[in-house]
Amino acid sequence: QVQLVESGGGSVQAGGSLRLSCAASEYTYRMGWFRQAPGKEREGVAGIYVGSGATSYADSVKGRFTISRDNTKNTVYLQMNSLKPEDTAMYYCAARTSVSGSGSLRADAFNYWGQGTQVTVSQ
Repeated sequence: QVQLVESGGGSVQAGGSLRLSCAASEYTYRMGWFRQAPGKEREGVAGIYVGSGATSYADSVKGRFTISRDNTKNTVYLQMNSLKPEDTAMYYCAARTSVSGSGSLRADAFNYWGQGTQVTVSQ
């Protein structure tokens, strides 16, 4: 059972930056970040293949967010720049341990989830 622990959320003004971290208890094959705002569905934000470093992003965050990993620490990061009020949400780290599976940013492409960390962006 993989444990995921997120950190780094907080409150920031529009245009500011935050970096989220997600530490996994063991090696995973692919990891991702999702977010969910009140009254909205969970949305895939970014994903990364831990071995190759290949990344994918939702259109809404391309050019502003960067996902990266430190394999020595089993940790994935989400650097968020030029934050907007519409980025306000609970952010969740997700992981998949199996090689087989979708390369999409759909929630069903991952089988382990963290508890979430809140990001609030004010005007």
